[in-house]
Amino acid sequence: MRRFRIDIARISWRDLAVTLGPFLLVSVLAFWIAYRFVRPAPPDTITMTSGPEGSTFRNSAERYRRILARNGVKLEILPSEGSLENLRRLSDPDAKVDVGFVQAGLANLAEADELMSLGSVSYQPLSIFYRSPKPLGRLSELRGKRIAIGPEGSGTRVLAQTLLKANGIEAPGPTKLLDLGGKAAVQAILRNQADAVFLMGDSAAPASTRELLRTRGIRLFDFTQGDAYVRRFRYLAKIELPPGSLDLGRNTPARPLTMVAPNVELLARSDLHPALSDMLIEAAREVHGRATLLQKAREFPAPLEHEYRISDDAARYYRSGKGFTYNYLPFWLASLVDRILVMLVPIVVLLIPGVRLLPFLYRWRISSRIYRRYGVLMALERAALAQPTAEEREQLLKRLDEIEKSVIASKLPGSFADQVYVLRHHINFVRAQISGSGAASALPPLHRQSHA
Repeated sequence: MRRFRIDIARISWRDLAVTLGPFLLVSVLAFWIAYRFVRPAPPDTITMTSGPEGSTFRNSAERYRRILARNGVKLEILPSEGSLENLRRLSDPDAKVDVGFVQAGLANLAEADELMSLGSVSYQPLSIFYRSPKPLGRLSELRGKRIAIGPEGSGTRVLAQTLLKANGIEAPGPTKLLDLGGKAAVQAILRNQADAVFLMGDSAAPASTRELLRTRGIRLFDFTQGDAYVRRFRYLAKIELPPGSLDLGRNTPARPLTMVAPNVELLARSDLHPALSDMLIEAAREVHGRATLLQKAREFPAPLEHEYRISDDAARYYRSGKGFTYNYLPFWLASLVDRILVMLVPIVVLLIPGVRLLPFLYRWRISSRIYRRYGVLMALERAALAQPTAEEREQLLKRLDEIEKSVIASKLPGSFADQVYVLRHHINFVRAQISGSGAASALPPLHRQSHA
């Protein structure tokens, strides 16, 4: 035996490759599909449309920028005239803007179908200052006056026009509506170039409001019909200010005062990355979550659905918080781990049952190579029973020899040797049938028994 090199095939690599091939192909395809449709890594730079310099919108955006910078995300801030311009930018697919502050009540002025809300972040009180020797009880009393309603693109202008129209005041008419807002509107009323001004945080600085509160002869309008306004305009909320709440030393206001305010929502485009959505809501909690004169602690941000639907990512965050990886890992690393896990899920789903099924497929593949010969043997046996001529018998024996040689030459694993030798035994039986000896085997004909 030492003179011969005995090569026993333990594994049929060809059969293994044929068995593994489809499984690997499906796994690669699943990986590609996951990679193709999973969200890409979150960008490290986003753009926010805010408001004019000094406005509450702009001041809030600056705070967002500092908070996001702690997580390695750069926030670029675009100044604007206010809520309406912010909404139009977000609705414009050509504008490179990701998020922005928009007050309620403007949705019908732009195509907002592709926008989603990350939640309401604050109230935006409307302050109406006017010159009058006595307090005014209704906005209709401003008819015929010079009123600064804010510049084009500001939410202040839209709300001012809406409320004035509800009181029968609109252009053209005896009332002069001035396109002034913020500091320009404040200067106009201080210089007696306007009789009343509408101010809101999207286009006016808090300092402007404080300056007018301290100016003799200028009053802050009291919405005595506040309940009627909030019922008629569902996006408004009523805010009650107790005496002295604006200035304790001067006791401003001297008596309880009612204001109305739309909610401000943080809007984003529908393709905003979930990780950035979580980060922005966290920043909103830090910026808008403390108690103020107008709100309670942790009242904002809140998943209040008004004119824009709350995004699925925001709803998930308000319900259960950040994802596990983002809670314990740096932002960039959590993003990488999150994407890898998402891509591995379909592969694992296929891999676990596939690994269990592969041994059965491999055994079936090897056994099928052996069982295929039995079909030929049965055909040869039937031909032998048909009383073939000597020449035909010779051809049958030659074909049988070829089958036996192919079986011997086949590299099959040693674990299948029993099936191979049973097959060769049956080959000898058929050879005896064809030769007419009948003595080679005592086995019954193949078509009458079921060894295979």
